[in-house]
Amino acid sequence: MNSYRKPIILSWLSIVLNLLLFGLKYWAGVVSNSVALIADAWHTLSDSISSLAVLIGLKYAQQPADEQHPYGHGRAELIASLVVGVLLAVVGFNFLAESVVHLRNRVAFSYGPAAIWVTVISVVVKEIMARYSITTGKKLKLSSLKADGWHHRSDALSSLVILLAIFLGRNIWWMDSVLGMLVSLLIFYTTWGILKDTMSALLGEGMEADMEQRIAGLSRQVEPSLTLQPHHFKLHRYGNHTELTFHIRLPGELSLDKAHEIASRYEILVEEQLNMVVTIHVDARTRREA
Repeated sequence: MNSYRKPIILSWLSIVLNLLLFGLKYWAGVVSNSVALIADAWHTLSDSISSLAVLIGLKYAQQPADEQHPYGHGRAELIASLVVGVLLAVVGFNFLAESVVHLRNRVAFSYGPAAIWVTVISVVVKEIMARYSITTGKKLKLSSLKADGWHHRSDALSSLVILLAIFLGRNIWWMDSVLGMLVSLLIFYTTWGILKDTMSALLGEGMEADMEQRIAGLSRQVEPSLTLQPHHFKLHRYGNHTELTFHIRLPGELSLDKAHEIASRYEILVEEQLNMVVTIHVDARTRREA
């Protein structure tokens, strides 16, 4: 399970850095009396919580298969992504409500040098964290790590919006409240993307067309004299464990031993090429169908 080592290190690093950034942002928000900065600080803290959820999911996903879970625990990583999305939704709703209250009460704000420097640091650090997490998540096909990366990026974007407002809206009393709403909308947008992708994976997605074509191409290496006609593909993903079943057609007059031998060689070839467990069902083809 060495493939989980780097994501686990990234998750621990994310927790530590986000806690430090939360402290800095919250202090700057209190000093500036800025709801947008304080909202951004809690957004950063939620990053630590989501990274913790990812860490727990990755740890649990490493557990081997058992009687209750014969296909392993890989989908624990998807559940971690779901937790990240729900946490983001809660954060977004809370700060949307708080921004509306500040707007109605005409709460004033004052961005000083501390707010500027803290925001610049946040933008740089969070974008670096986002790139590492998203790139690693794509490379290792870990949805929770990609979700955490987009969580980092949404934080970087919200900090960037605040930074622009510091220079463009110093004398506009409602700017901070409106920015708080905008940050909330950015959080909601990120939440939707995470939940949509995670729920789609949990419900089960169809196999990509290019994978079907690749498997069909491999059939010609198994038995060049026969057309195996692979069809009826069923793909089940369980994190880092994937199960594939499909049918092939063989002449009905072939012996059972020969049909089994061809199917077995095909299974081994696909497993070696695509790193998944393969089960093939053999359909008998009549002479009329040949």
